Amino acid sequence: MQHFSNTTIASWERFYRANFINSITGFKSASLIGTVNTKGQTNLAIFSSIVHLGSDPALIGFINRPVQAAPHTIANIQSTGNYTLNHIHPSFLELAHQTSAKYPEEVSEFDELGLTPEFLDASPAPFVKESKVKFALTLEEIIPIKLNNTFLVIGQLQHVQLEENILLPDGFLELTQASSICSNGIDAYYATQLIDRYEYAKPGVSPKKLVK
Repeated sequence: MQHFSNTTIASWERFYRANFINSITGFKSASLIGTVNTKGQTNLAIFSSIVHLGSDPALIGFINRPVQAAPHTIANIQSTGNYTLNHIHPSFLELAHQTSAKYPEEVSEFDELGLTPEFLDASPAPFVKESKVKFALTLEEIIPIKLNNTFLVIGQLQHVQLEENILLPDGFLELTQASSICSNGIDAYYATQLIDRYEYAKPGVSPKKLVK
């Protein structure tokens, strides 16, 4: 077993250290966040820091990097109060990754990369038409994180768009049916496979597997 102290980690070269810290937390969901500014300019960016915060009300958060490093998504959300999250699938993974490039504000990643903005009555923000699992949110709160100048952006779920055969009778989303990908680090993406589902855990009772 290898051991690394925080002193050792701090001494590493910047990008090596970033790769190490970004991948140590394990697999994360990766989604495209679609926004539009008050002038109608669309924006699309990949995020892998999305987290479930609660089901009633349905709250979902993500971490936005410091404004100087990633200004467009958070600025659009602040000005309009609306945004979409769109799962990524292998068919457009390369294009999704490319949205992490620092395009100028006047350049739409949709147009530059050939992904299709989809405007539905459900939200004024653009969905990604190619995505099989996507949902719209309205901004509830932005919490500054002073330690590193990032922001926790919290939204409330408003509308969901799903392709057929993903939603199971008990409300569970079988995302392997959608081929939704996950990520690790800043540049690696993975396919997923269901191992098992278990019944609600209770003290002293061995959990039973749910029927697949």
